[in-house]
Amino acid sequence: MKIGIIGYQGAGKSTLFEWLTGEVPDPALGHKSQSAMATVPDERIAPLCEVYQPKKVTRASLEIVDTPGLSRTHEGSAQKLALIREAGCLVFVVTDVDGSEPLADLKNFADDLLIADLEILAGRLERLRDQVRKPRPNRDELQAELVALEPLHAELEAGRSLRDFELTPDQQRAIRSFQLFSEKPRLVVINVADDEGDAQRYLQDASPEVPRFAIALGLQLELAQLPEGEREEFCREMDVQQIDTDSLLRQIMHTSGQMLFFTAGEKEVRTWMLRQGGTAVEAADGIHTDLARGFIRAETMNVDDLIRLGSEREVKAARLVRQEPKDYVIQDGDVITVRHN
Repeated sequence: MKIGIIGYQGAGKSTLFEWLTGEVPDPALGHKSQSAMATVPDERIAPLCEVYQPKKVTRASLEIVDTPGLSRTHEGSAQKLALIREAGCLVFVVTDVDGSEPLADLKNFADDLLIADLEILAGRLERLRDQVRKPRPNRDELQAELVALEPLHAELEAGRSLRDFELTPDQQRAIRSFQLFSEKPRLVVINVADDEGDAQRYLQDASPEVPRFAIALGLQLELAQLPEGEREEFCREMDVQQIDTDSLLRQIMHTSGQMLFFTAGEKEVRTWMLRQGGTAVEAADGIHTDLARGFIRAETMNVDDLIRLGSEREVKAARLVRQEPKDYVIQDGDVITVRHN
């Protein structure tokens, strides 16, 4: 799962990228996108490892992509945003220092996304209108695509996001390959001053659909880079609190429509990401395509039951192991074993 970080120059997006991934952005690549992996934390891994004593632990990761800074005039933004068309979620970074206005910047970001999507749809509509004028075997199919796309183009021209538009099946098919920004889930990080005493004021008008965090990114990155002993002393002397990245990474995963399930045994305990609403056969496919191809059933336990009872034997004795078919909808925290041919 790719997570795209966008922001205006100086907003702190590269600081967020480094804080989440531990990778220092290369200034020489500032005109390109840069990516690194961030491990998704989960407090259930440690007690699960106590059950199995595995030789190996593997955690699911998010690919964090840092993009070139956007221009407040919208110039060149579409080309820069094209670098993260495949991102499953967008993280907007705005700042409230040096006279910046975070709410205005958020509105400008929304405009940038609409403009970029309008360019995509306008180009496709122009080609379709030209093609349907000429006799061709697939003319009816092209005409149907034209009819499906025109209302969406009108919606974007009116400044409205497609996330609030109820798409028909034909429209969903028509735009599937476009990876439109207007459809993507998003999250906001407000980069506040190191001495900000009331960070909560930035969160008062936040929408549940667009989670918002207020973080002094420069300070938190500096704290993360200090040795543990020095970090504790610094926090005590300066009366500041360290924020770990866990809650933000979990929120990013959740906002992007993903969840975690487990595979577990003496060889390895592992977390896997799967889209919310994903099925057992999709989970099997994420583990290995052969498991999906020969899928018979998924033996499923709840991780909390396994941790509470202490072993698979006890979970089975309590009749809490389920045999699920391929269309079973995986739940967050399921521990699965795929039986296959």
